[in-house]
Amino acid sequence: MKKLMNNPTDMLNEALAGIAMAHADLLHVDFDHRFIRRADGPISGKVALVSGGGSGHEPLHGGYVGMGMLDAACAGEMFTSPTPDQMEAATKAVNGGAGVLHIVKNYTGDVMNFEMAAELCQMEGISVETVIMNDDVAVEDSLYTAGRRGVGTTVLAEKLCGAVAEQGADLQTVAELCRQINAQGRSMGMALTSCTVPAVGKPTFELGSDEMEIGIGIHGEPGRRRMKLASAHEIVTMMSEPILSDLPFKSGDQVIALVNGMGGTPLIELYLIYNELQQICKGHGLTIARQLIGNYITSLDMAGCSITLLKVDAAMLQLWDAPVHTPALRWRV
Repeated sequence: MKKLMNNPTDMLNEALAGIAMAHADLLHVDFDHRFIRRADGPISGKVALVSGGGSGHEPLHGGYVGMGMLDAACAGEMFTSPTPDQMEAATKAVNGGAGVLHIVKNYTGDVMNFEMAAELCQMEGISVETVIMNDDVAVEDSLYTAGRRGVGTTVLAEKLCGAVAEQGADLQTVAELCRQINAQGRSMGMALTSCTVPAVGKPTFELGSDEMEIGIGIHGEPGRRRMKLASAHEIVTMMSEPILSDLPFKSGDQVIALVNGMGGTPLIELYLIYNELQQICKGHGLTIARQLIGNYITSLDMAGCSITLLKVDAAMLQLWDAPVHTPALRWRV
């Protein structure tokens, strides 16, 4: 294992310290409860958005804290859910009186702990809505889940819901938009290599030099099948066809496309994947109205990628284009 680190047990705290110093104009880090919040929060009268999960998926979620996206993000240990007290503290810290939306990826620990935190906050008079993201079409149940995993659509939901909250929408409106986004987004990932958790010191799983795994999870969970390495065209076809048929998407739909790197894939390869995806979408009569290409929800140093397609309308596109200013996503500021 080769990692840029000191002691693996100090890695998260040291990374949080770096984030705090690098983005002091945008963020404040609570080291006692390990969450990141907006430096200008809480914002009175605005619905607050809180998310979080295990570390190792950066820039998810802390990189999306700021104007137009999240108000706070809880950082768990590597691939481990944050605790209920972290989530409770973050929720209280950013509550501006209009309620709080918890955006939760469908992993058993995240769901359970966010549920406990929401109950504690509600007992103290804070209105909390929770939306579970479960957009991964690869498998129905996995090592970390009951039901489908929450993956790339989470990033798109945090942007779109952050925009409508910034515009002053009430909690019910923001939550319903989040549920709609989850219902209209589908994702699948693949891996060329395993990831290596620093505290473990060895790859999570083994892949031969000529093998790949289709449908992999962001923690290294097994996918649909392991097979010999194929061409980019074949790989994108294997990932996109289940996505397109699952919703199902239909000719004439507009979509936001996310081609996401898993942490160890060069950008040139991701653009090549996007080129293949664009051609497949065109062949199905879909228009990619907006796109993101890069590392947005990663798995440490894993080589591979994921594809997310979100069916959108004109109102969603306006929300997508609305100003955003976070460490990892910013435009029209």
